[in-house]
Amino acid sequence: QVQLVESGGGLVQAGDSLRLSCAASGRTFSTYNMAWFRQAPGKEREFAASISWTGRSTYYADSVKGRFTISRDNAKNTMYLQMNSLKPEDTAVYYCAAGRLEGSTWWHNYDYSGQGTQVTVSS
Repeated sequence: QVQLVESGGGLVQAGDSLRLSCAASGRTFSTYNMAWFRQAPGKEREFAASISWTGRSTYYADSVKGRFTISRDNAKNTMYLQMNSLKPEDTAVYYCAAGRLEGSTWWHNYDYSGQGTQVTVSS
């Protein structure tokens, strides 16, 4: 069992930066591939970024590539999402997720997820 808690969301202006964190409980965090998904009002949940359990491989949606950076610290049981050059279209609830399938962009391939943190970007 893995419990995930996101933090770091907030209200920012376009062009600003935010860093999201996902804190995991349990001793098996380092064995899971991790991902960030996001869901904007009235839209389906979409993949943003993922990272392999070793941290060596990362994957990004085209919409965030070059602006967002995913990372993890297995010693701290924590994953991060550094978001730069934020745009109003990045406004969404951001969820972290843990799963066994590396690089998957499909929400249902992940076994655990958190409650989400709201990111709002004003223009």
